[in-house]
Amino acid sequence: MPHSNQPPATLPAGRDPVLRVMPMPADANIHGDVFGGWIMAQVDIAGSVPAARRAAGRVATVSVNAFQFKQPVFVGDLLSFYASIIKTGTTSVTVSVEVYAERQRLDAEVVKVTEATLTYVATDEARRSRPLPTL
Repeated sequence: MPHSNQPPATLPAGRDPVLRVMPMPADANIHGDVFGGWIMAQVDIAGSVPAARRAAGRVATVSVNAFQFKQPVFVGDLLSFYASIIKTGTTSVTVSVEVYAERQRLDAEVVKVTEATLTYVATDEARRSRPLPTL
């Protein structure tokens, strides 16, 4: 049963997900719909991967700039999180995260379920902001 008029999606070719996870029953309501907050937490983890690599160390989430739930996520979906840096500042890294679900059904449907943009700041051991290392 389709949930929108969106065309079928495919996983992004030539890109590796930074995170893959399958939500379990504890991550969902009694109807099997995964909690939005659980998805947001996973998006934050996925976005922090390229941010921490670019910062060469600790980062902290400072802003969720945009977050759109495009499709529901169900227990048993295999979620793939793709994250890429879209902007850097003196201390900050802004990351775009796209989430795709491979529905665990016979038709192996792939749908884009979430898009988000988050900003992280590089921090030192005392959790104060610090400049990003030069490339």
